[in-house]
Amino acid sequence: MTTGGKKPLKMGIIGVGVGATQIMPNMEAMDEIDLMAGADTNPRVREAFKARYPDAKVFDSAEALCADPDVEAVWVATPNNFHSPHTIMVANSGKHVVSEKPMALSMKEAEAMVEAADRNGVKLLCGHTLGFSPPVMQMRRIIRSGELGPLKTLNNWAFTDWMLQARQPEELDETVGGGVLYRQGPHQLDSLRLLGGGMVRTIRGTTGKWWPERPGVGYYSAFLEFENGVTANVTNNGYGYSMTADLVPWSDEQGRGLIEGYTHEDRVNIREELKAGDRDEMAAKDALRIGSDHERRMWRETPKEAPPWRPANLGILVATCERGDIRQSKYGLYVYKDGGVEDRALEVTRYQAGREDLMELYNAIRNDAPVYHDGAWGMATLELITGIMESSTTGKDVVLTHQVPISDEYDA
Repeated sequence: MTTGGKKPLKMGIIGVGVGATQIMPNMEAMDEIDLMAGADTNPRVREAFKARYPDAKVFDSAEALCADPDVEAVWVATPNNFHSPHTIMVANSGKHVVSEKPMALSMKEAEAMVEAADRNGVKLLCGHTLGFSPPVMQMRRIIRSGELGPLKTLNNWAFTDWMLQARQPEELDETVGGGVLYRQGPHQLDSLRLLGGGMVRTIRGTTGKWWPERPGVGYYSAFLEFENGVTANVTNNGYGYSMTADLVPWSDEQGRGLIEGYTHEDRVNIREELKAGDRDEMAAKDALRIGSDHERRMWRETPKEAPPWRPANLGILVATCERGDIRQSKYGLYVYKDGGVEDRALEVTRYQAGREDLMELYNAIRNDAPVYHDGAWGMATLELITGIMESSTTGKDVVLTHQVPISDEYDA
């Protein structure tokens, strides 16, 4: 890979947490990115970051990183309730910015982020979601090719053990962006918007908070109607009893793809620990961060062969067109059509979290290309999340007002 003679983008990252461990290896591997700074409030994390990147600058606050004149762009990977203030801070420092999902906690916060980016003349990109993943991207190309006729409906359901993973208190408090809707919803909702064209007209949904020992939203379900007549059903259950991975014959029982892969026996034991209040959440969380054995195994070791696809955060996704269906297969996509079923290989075989987001940012800055997943796009996905929350309370459909289409040039 070359940068065509253009210099790499000097990148900083604020919040070197569990999410960042998935992104940083791909930053390292890209000629287009120079990961030259990191900021975190945790001393152990800062030490591990410095050991990993001895030439990088290390800061103990977002403010200090933003004040560094050498940093051109920043990936904001702090807890969800800091996405908006930190993105605004970065924009006000004159740096381009990627805000992790969810973009913000409210539409008001999202609007302030867009305004700050516009006022300071910087690029704002909203990532990362599985809408960037190879299966979803190729589904979109097949849909747009017209070979199966027009898209009619989308069905997407994920059953995971998200609520059993190590969680800090803010990860379970929806008032600060906790729970599966804020934290996992963007993966599904962004993908559905991408496939459906972006313009959702109405949404009706419900949420569930069912465990007193896990006081957060662990379930949501919604029905979406697009302006073009396409409909979508989406469900996410994070309580970890049955798993969508169980429905895939080539998957193991761990359903790997989430932060940690548990067996069904592991899940039984964790539920008992949570009920008894015996689980050391902070130690379990720290064991996932930079410098841990888990980080090395999951994100820094290249497997000898490409692993088969397993339904993790996104779950199982079926796109139904007038004359056929599309869904994920072991290594590609099943395309069901009048002539039979084809197991079609993926054009890109490996999903590298953050890579496509970073390439979109790099091309926007160095090559003056469009930012497709910009603040307006991120705000439209956030509107689905807040719409589900509102609908769950009122029991009514929510008419959406901030939706935007995806450009026809996106697939070019």
